Amino acid sequence: MTRTVVWFSSGAASAVAAKIAVTSRDNVHLVYIDTGAEHPDNTRFTADVAAWCDAPIETLKSDRYDDTWQVWEKRRYLNGPTGALCTAELKKRPRFAYQHPDDVQAFGYTAEEAKRADRFSEQNPGVDLWTPLIERGLGKTDCLTIIERAGIELPVMYRLGYRNNNCIGCVKGGLGYWNKIRVDFPDVFDRMARLERDIGATCSRDDDGAVWLDELDPDRGNYKAEPSGDCSLLCAITEEEIA
Repeated sequence: MTRTVVWFSSGAASAVAAKIAVTSRDNVHLVYIDTGAEHPDNTRFTADVAAWCDAPIETLKSDRYDDTWQVWEKRRYLNGPTGALCTAELKKRPRFAYQHPDDVQAFGYTAEEAKRADRFSEQNPGVDLWTPLIERGLGKTDCLTIIERAGIELPVMYRLGYRNNNCIGCVKGGLGYWNKIRVDFPDVFDRMARLERDIGATCSRDDDGAVWLDELDPDRGNYKAEPSGDCSLLCAITEEEIA
């Protein structure tokens, strides 16, 4: 039987996608890829989502690197026009090794991310992509609300005001993001500032070029917190379907 593989990122959107999948399809595999650099609270959230879905969540991990820092330090590269090396090594490689050619692969793209989903399909023509949230018109706020109404505490990174539950110290973050990291995780900020100088490259830029973290004005950037609000009608309909 064809597998439906849900790539669970330990975020609210992929959690709702996982719940939709297990309540609507057979032979569903929920899979989490551990980068070694996410908040420890993700372990708790993953367990809560597994219990909510009444299904195990498999964990994959790179067999080459322990975490993002090891990738950056060994390869002496942060990010560039083709993307972040840590994403390729810690997320894509394990995913490629796990997937089967006939898998249906589900990602937690929300209604606001339809164009991202389209780009993914264009760049991965061999992947049978399923986007259950876009199908249902569910946005990020809807997913956050569904998780909260299910009685699951949101991950710490959301509660700290981050829009996504990504690695702590993402090299794709902007100036406002790094100034927020400076406040919430000063040790991560300082480590990245030192690494930039050691490698001789920055992870952030502006219109004038590279911006070194150890020279970053604390007032630069504008990192807006994840929006919160009432669940939409589509959200309520989905809650009835997956209850």
